[in-house]
Amino acid sequence: MSGEKYIIIGGVAGGATTAARIRRMNEEVEVIMFEKGDYISYANCGLPYYIGNVIEDRNKLFVQTPESFGLRFNIDVRVRSEVVSIDRDKKEVLVRRRNGEEYIEKYDKLLLSPGAYPVRPPFPGIDLDGIFTLRNVNDTDAIKNYMNSHQVKRAVVVGAGFIGLEMAENLQHAGAKVSVVEMLNQVMPPIDYSMASLVHQHLQDKGVNLYLEHAVSVFTKKGNSIEVVFKNGKCIMADIVILSIGVRPETTLAKQAGLVIGETGGIVVNDYLQTSDENIYAVGDAIEFKHPITGKPWLNYLAGPANRQGRICADNMLLGNKTRYEGAIGTAIAKVFDFTVASTGLAAKQLKKNEIPYLSSVTHSGSHAGYYPDSLQMSIKITFSPVDGKLYGAQIVGCDGVDKRIDQIALLIKQRGTVYDLMQLEHAYAPPYSSAKDPIAIAGYVAENILLKRANIVTWREMLQVNDGIILDVRTSVEFSLGAIPGAINIPLDGIRNHLNEIPKDKNIYIYCAVGLRGYLATRVLMQKGFDHVFNLSGGYKLYRSATTPVILDEKDMNACSAATGTDSNTNNDSEMETIKIDACGLQCPGPIMKLKKSIEDINVGDRLEVIATDPGFRRDSQAWCNMTGHKMVSQSADSGKYVSIIEKMERKKTSPSFSESPVECSGKGKTFILFSDDLDKALATFVLANGAVSTGEKVSIFFTFWGLNAIKKTNKPKVQKDIFGRMFSMMLPSDTMALKLSKMHMMGIGSKMMRFIMNKKGIDSLESLRQQALDNGVEFIACQMSMDVMGVKAEELLDEVTIGGVATYMERADKSNINLFI
Repeated sequence: MSGEKYIIIGGVAGGATTAARIRRMNEEVEVIMFEKGDYISYANCGLPYYIGNVIEDRNKLFVQTPESFGLRFNIDVRVRSEVVSIDRDKKEVLVRRRNGEEYIEKYDKLLLSPGAYPVRPPFPGIDLDGIFTLRNVNDTDAIKNYMNSHQVKRAVVVGAGFIGLEMAENLQHAGAKVSVVEMLNQVMPPIDYSMASLVHQHLQDKGVNLYLEHAVSVFTKKGNSIEVVFKNGKCIMADIVILSIGVRPETTLAKQAGLVIGETGGIVVNDYLQTSDENIYAVGDAIEFKHPITGKPWLNYLAGPANRQGRICADNMLLGNKTRYEGAIGTAIAKVFDFTVASTGLAAKQLKKNEIPYLSSVTHSGSHAGYYPDSLQMSIKITFSPVDGKLYGAQIVGCDGVDKRIDQIALLIKQRGTVYDLMQLEHAYAPPYSSAKDPIAIAGYVAENILLKRANIVTWREMLQVNDGIILDVRTSVEFSLGAIPGAINIPLDGIRNHLNEIPKDKNIYIYCAVGLRGYLATRVLMQKGFDHVFNLSGGYKLYRSATTPVILDEKDMNACSAATGTDSNTNNDSEMETIKIDACGLQCPGPIMKLKKSIEDINVGDRLEVIATDPGFRRDSQAWCNMTGHKMVSQSADSGKYVSIIEKMERKKTSPSFSESPVECSGKGKTFILFSDDLDKALATFVLANGAVSTGEKVSIFFTFWGLNAIKKTNKPKVQKDIFGRMFSMMLPSDTMALKLSKMHMMGIGSKMMRFIMNKKGIDSLESLRQQALDNGVEFIACQMSMDVMGVKAEELLDEVTIGGVATYMERADKSNINLFI
């Protein structure tokens, strides 16, 4: 082996690692490393952070210089030297220096590590000044010089992969207003849409415009700016454009040399990383290798596997093919502003594409103990075999502790572990670092429950298609009032055992809560009480809301946005206000809202609360709460996984007192409705009007008389004693609201079923949901005593919240109202 010559083509990542390993293993062989660029062994993944000035010293990007690397490892490093051809028969390469001079070098063993090149589609105008790709140090220097010599206020990133989003963050750090353009309907294509939707929300919170499902057609120059034109005819303006559309394996040399190229376009290698030529090996972005789970070849553009391959390759080149490469499962991670997004293995959509049966679960857990400061929530989705629980993949979105969890799961996947291994993981526990039940252990417990059918799950997509059965929200009434799945009925978990007779056993029951835990507890209660068709929403309302909320474009510039969140001329001066900070970190919904509600009662009108929470849903919930209560949302911000809402206490309108209070002077603005009909459409109109009226802050009452009593009957009524006439009325009247008919076009029940189907399809709340919302919002339900007596209806058959009254009760309410409607 002494005197043998090893040639390495490519001096970054895999190439440099192979060269260094060869020297560590053997001091006698000759090693020459060719690199056509100016630099070797640099921190490719750190380039975006240098552009954003997070890394200020350019020299820190370089692990080694050609000189220091050559000196330390006794390797002949030749930069600015491109290998232009390989003669396999003669075992020699043709090298061209940058000055055009060419020469030949012979080899005994050759390594190809040419990497990949960035995709630049042939868009008209793509070569305009100000449009860049980012792949190497020269690209970085070009971008940096351009930003230093031009006023860059608007930046457009085309492509929303991991690097594209890292660039978006760093361009914003550099002072630009950033827009991200992506052809797909989500960012970060390797992860599932539901998890990407959490990132969508965060990017919008950070002021990034997301142009999803937008395709670029042309770039044009408009003065000093670049016009980015979409295929739909719309356009946006930019001062700089970064193309992050993707990369392709650099296989020019391999093809010219006649090496076998695979179906994915990469260089084919065997288990020892040997090409179709026994004397040529290959590593890194340019090769394709079979995926450990699918067994199919794929391209993996990641630095970690490239370095692993380099070490194995060096040993096999020196010692013969002794070490097999196990393959990579694509473990990746990226910082996206305050979020960390990571994935490993196969996502659900990849398993579906490969026709591999799978199950999945979504859990939301704190990064460490909730009682220790700054516990930030992370969302974990795992995919696994429905047969034996073998782990297929994982995705995690969070702010803290994501990296160690994804690494633990990645190791288990590579070792063919199962969800049971997640449960058995022994982790280091102390309050600043974890909880007694680590987030990935919880993911394992949930997966086990699914595998053993202790709980059946329904996904957010399936929930959108539900058109039968009951959707049951087991959150608190406060949470329910801030937003719910259309058609849902609210029965809080802690009171569910008292309402079992209101839940039909012969229908599908779809349960959900905020994140899934209370839903699971409610599921277990119902399943053990004889309910056979119960499903819990995986990931809870948090995931459902994120996945179903559309991305809204904000085309205002940052200055306008900032101005919009400031105070107006009618507001007290900031210097005269008292701002009280409220720490709601670590609390999950509805904790932050409840703390906000309690705290605002203790301050004066005109003072402000600065509420800090770690629940990502708090941003929207606090705005919804302000809309309902009339208090003013001054500003909202997000930083390092914390969501800050500043709310000013406003003077509330004086309204009529509760009817249970002592009489005071009446405002004359109450609303009273008489529901005489049990027609489905008329009952719907009544509850819609009532909810609209109560939202203004006025007192609202509905008086149910004669046929209208059928609109407030329980679904599962207790057995009551009735006389012969009462029993006859029961036989002839609708049993509950599900049996109400349309006033017109009923068509023997087809019309009412069609009405409910269309309402559900269009996301319109059902009659039962509107009725519950009215109760939750404080609408008073009064049943006419005389009508009940005549029709044989007992109080036990009506909703628990209904009060019984007569004509005098109604007249009192009507006297305090300025609107009275008879329906």
